[in-house]
Amino acid sequence: MCLLLGATGVGKTLLLKTAKYPYLRYFLKDNHAELGESPGTLPTVGTNLTDIVVHKIKITVRELGGCMGPIWPSYYRDCSSVIGSAFMVDAANTTQVSSSCIQLLSVLSAEALETTSVLILFNKVDIPCPMSLVEMKSLFRIDDIICARQPITVLGISARNGQGLQDVLKWLHSIQE
Repeated sequence: MCLLLGATGVGKTLLLKTAKYPYLRYFLKDNHAELGESPGTLPTVGTNLTDIVVHKIKITVRELGGCMGPIWPSYYRDCSSVIGSAFMVDAANTTQVSSSCIQLLSVLSAEALETTSVLILFNKVDIPCPMSLVEMKSLFRIDDIICARQPITVLGISARNGQGLQDVLKWLHSIQE
């Protein structure tokens, strides 16, 4: 099982829907597919379990709502057989960055996750925002935390338009092997 963590509104649910149903973003017009609207989502209250199939391997992702941050650690033990956890950050919401950084450091320092692969996702890179991916990495001091006990991968994505989704799926597949 893979945990998907992050503050409220960072795009966790949309990422899972886009990964599970990539065809929802397309519609047929004049016998060819065109990009459509992203699937609608509501903020997760509680948890969502989503199965995603990557190269014929079923991967279960448990998304924990951002409002559940204080009790995330109670779910870390469920990942003992895992695999990995993904931590998502809204790259367009500068007011949320400091709290997301603190949450990330808390996740990385959790003893139950010390050998778990971690994927840090900077979402909404498609939206014009005051900070670039390089600036976000610098603000989060990614180069300093890369020396954490667990293997860490960092990706910039857009859950809305699918940018970077293939890299996320590759990561999910690689941690299952």
